[in-house]
Amino acid sequence: MEHPSKPQLRKLVAVGNYQFGKGVGSTLFDRKVTIECSRKTGRIRHIYIKGKLAATLKPKDGLLALTLHGAGLLLSRITAAPNIVVVDTDVADAIREGGDVFAKHVVRADAGIRPGEEVIVTDSVGDLLGVGSAVLTGSEMTSFKRGVAVNLRKGSDEPSKVETDV
Repeated sequence: MEHPSKPQLRKLVAVGNYQFGKGVGSTLFDRKVTIECSRKTGRIRHIYIKGKLAATLKPKDGLLALTLHGAGLLLSRITAAPNIVVVDTDVADAIREGGDVFAKHVVRADAGIRPGEEVIVTDSVGDLLGVGSAVLTGSEMTSFKRGVAVNLRKGSDEPSKVETDV
């Protein structure tokens, strides 16, 4: 792991701003960031914040895939965090264990969510449940009553409030 060069840090900030909204990249990727690059290509692959994996820069589309640590930091650092899907508290345990999010369980979703985008799943009291990829738009998630809304990549495994940035 190494500290990113200025161009690498600018790239991370730009990708974060593009993917999650203006100002999010610079808020998420600060001086405590370290990176791991691909041995073959030299491109950024893994982004660590405070020594823990926060995101992976996907080689296929150049966007970030958040880990639970990264999602927790995003939620703690941004007051109106983007790409949030809120689900019924009744299904929280199933989602924590890695189950996909079905549209009928979505209580609220950001209207700007598009299929394929990275989303953060929480319950109605703000507990981080998991991270994944949207299958439906934000408005479809709240209006549809059938089908998968989010393909969950990782569930949080245990009930806990969002990680703080202490």
